[in-house]
Amino acid sequence: MADLIIVAYPSEEIAEAARAKLFELQKEYLVELGDAVVAVRQPDGSVKLNQLVNTTAAGAAAGGMWGALIGLLFLNPLIGAALGAGAGALSGHFSDLGIDDTFMKDATSALSPGQAALCVLVRKATADKVLPAMAQFGGTVLRTNLSSEQESKLRAALHAD
Repeated sequence: MADLIIVAYPSEEIAEAARAKLFELQKEYLVELGDAVVAVRQPDGSVKLNQLVNTTAAGAAAGGMWGALIGLLFLNPLIGAALGAGAGALSGHFSDLGIDDTFMKDATSALSPGQAALCVLVRKATADKVLPAMAQFGGTVLRTNLSSEQESKLRAALHAD
């Protein structure tokens, strides 16, 4: 089972730095991530999600390729590519991978404008090595699905400095 952890930071820059550190730790096989999204509270009160993958663009690219191939069968690859890209972009826009976008926006509703939160879906982790590496960024735990004991250790590690 994957663990969901949402940690608030005072700025988008710190949240992005924390996410970059998680990617480094993943390269070292200390953590396996299912998703890592930075949610930023905008001055107008809305929440912008900085996703890992732009599903709309990925869908458009894949749809364009398949549309061109199918269009070759009908001797009109340009129309096939255009229709495929449109259909792929539409399906990519409505697909949601990883953590549910609506859930993240609701979970980060307590942030003030300019603040950000790192929403992470952790499949596996070597906690005794990951927690000290992430402690340098501080942060406030907003939500987790960890046990009470694990959540206490996480809170203590983030407030160690």
